[in-house]
Amino acid sequence: MLSPFSKNWEGFLVHIYCCTFAPHYSYMKRIERHRAILGVDDKATLSDLKKVYRKIMMEWHPDKFQESEEAKKEAEVKSAKLIASYHFLVSVHKETHEATFAEYTKTISEASMDDFEFKSEILRVVFSDGNEYEYYGVPKAIYVKLVNSDTPDRFARRHIYENYLYRSTSKIVGGN
Repeated sequence: MLSPFSKNWEGFLVHIYCCTFAPHYSYMKRIERHRAILGVDDKATLSDLKKVYRKIMMEWHPDKFQESEEAKKEAEVKSAKLIASYHFLVSVHKETHEATFAEYTKTISEASMDDFEFKSEILRVVFSDGNEYEYYGVPKAIYVKLVNSDTPDRFARRHIYENYLYRSTSKIVGGN
């Protein structure tokens, strides 16, 4: 067991860093990557995201690039990235969480887990009420504890649902 009193002090610090900060780095990096694609900062509101998204999509819509097949393919790739970034940022935005908090709270408190899968610090949970959420920055150690838990629903309520950034993947969220 690593501790501050062990001879492997550096190993202990690495362990603390990896368990405390590293999980948050990967999803923050993902958020920053999506913000960069749209050219927005962390202060952007849902309304700002929508305006920027619509403006950029008007520039990069594939229908505007009919002169060559190559330009149209480039526009299709660019617009797909824009769409994915917009939907991701809307789904993790504070305003979206506030608007859907009652539904989220009902799901995590009343519904049971039907299925879950883990990949690259992203835990996807499918609930018995049909809702599906992704949780970002979940360390593998927490996932292993979830899998080995006698009561995975209870474990998730205590250690996952309120502790990690989440987004609904069961429907497209956001304003018109």
